[in-house]
Amino acid sequence: MLTIKRVPTVVSNYQENASSEDLESKSRGSGRNCLGKCCLPVSKLPLYSFKNAEQETVENDIDTSCGRGPPMAFLNNLLLGQWEERMSRGLFRYDVTTCETKVIPGRHGFIAQLNEGRHHKKRATEFRIDQVLQPFDENKFNFTKVGQEEVLFRFEPSNDNEFHYFPSSAVDAASSSPSVVAINVSPIEYGHVLLIPRVLDCFPQSIDHESLFLALHFASETADPAFRVGYNSLGAFATINHLHFQAYYLSLQLPIEKAPTCRLMTSDGSTDARVIVSKLLDYPVSGLVFEGGCTLRDLSDAVANSCVFLQNNNIPFNVLIADCGRRIFLLPQCYAEKQALGEVGRELLDTQVNPAVWEISGHIVLKRRKDYDEASEHYAWRLLSEVSLSGKRFQEVTNNIAEAAGFQQVEDDVTAKHESNQESSVPRAASHLPKDCLVQQ
Repeated sequence: MLTIKRVPTVVSNYQENASSEDLESKSRGSGRNCLGKCCLPVSKLPLYSFKNAEQETVENDIDTSCGRGPPMAFLNNLLLGQWEERMSRGLFRYDVTTCETKVIPGRHGFIAQLNEGRHHKKRATEFRIDQVLQPFDENKFNFTKVGQEEVLFRFEPSNDNEFHYFPSSAVDAASSSPSVVAINVSPIEYGHVLLIPRVLDCFPQSIDHESLFLALHFASETADPAFRVGYNSLGAFATINHLHFQAYYLSLQLPIEKAPTCRLMTSDGSTDARVIVSKLLDYPVSGLVFEGGCTLRDLSDAVANSCVFLQNNNIPFNVLIADCGRRIFLLPQCYAEKQALGEVGRELLDTQVNPAVWEISGHIVLKRRKDYDEASEHYAWRLLSEVSLSGKRFQEVTNNIAEAAGFQQVEDDVTAKHESNQESSVPRAASHLPKDCLVQQ
């Protein structure tokens, strides 16, 4: 059994120093407003209900501003307004807007952030990293222990396929377990939140078709290219074994989003309905890129089928949902395994960077001033290269995904990145993002 000592960042104010006895007493009901069965079923929370037509089309030709009408703008305003209100109440462990950020000089434009606050006030724990699928353990910290003051709103499908918002809505425990959006109290960027599908069902950290579909709706509904949704599996630096996605705003284009791709395969079906699967080129981490399909469900199911294969075959992975839900990056990785086996160099280990979805995407969070000041493209490339599967292993995994998910192989078709396309796809600096927290070099 491979294990590796971890000191995960605290994502909730109720996580630190939570003993098994303390968590057990809280699960029986402690009189506070938590997300557990003792409190949530009799609570009222804001509710954002999204249009949930199964045949909702993927708008591949929308403008990069993603301005698709009032409902989309409303969700952004709701999320950011609620997030800033929690900031004013002092619920975060530090002010992320004061963290320095710079684009590392070089061809790829890796982004470095100095986040010393994220390195402090952690509780030690130990995780098994050689099992992607592990059973949920109610005696360990999970999101049912989170206080309701950290919740921004519920995020659920509507009953009439229309958008609705209710400032205060009773939780109907008899119908289903609610999905909630909560703050990450140790944010990496502005608006950093957690999407927790069906919190009362206590799913372990593993993707299924409905949870990924929910996350894709989240990215699509916010409709802001600066807003990305990410997922880390166990063994790929998920720190809590309770199903959740992360998301935040970053006005810069991520390096992984700019990488050229080569078309590998497509899903079955008519030409217009096919999901296209490509592989990343000229990037330190080998990965697959999914796009296309007629509906959100087409795209979501293609990625979910691939994730389920990786989980069932014990291959750790990360997922990035970008471009307002129109592109999804699937990135199998092996860094934690290499680290446990002593195969990662000391100079990389000393930086204490855990390459999860954001780091793999090119947004590298550094915890020491020295590492930030000396950050180079060579360091970023070397770190991320350790994350990647070998060429041979990645090819084997890709072939197995194609067989398991029913994809059809196509001839290599390198997608050229024209300057005009690059310019148009760069997210615009959103007006809701702080203007003084970016230091470019």
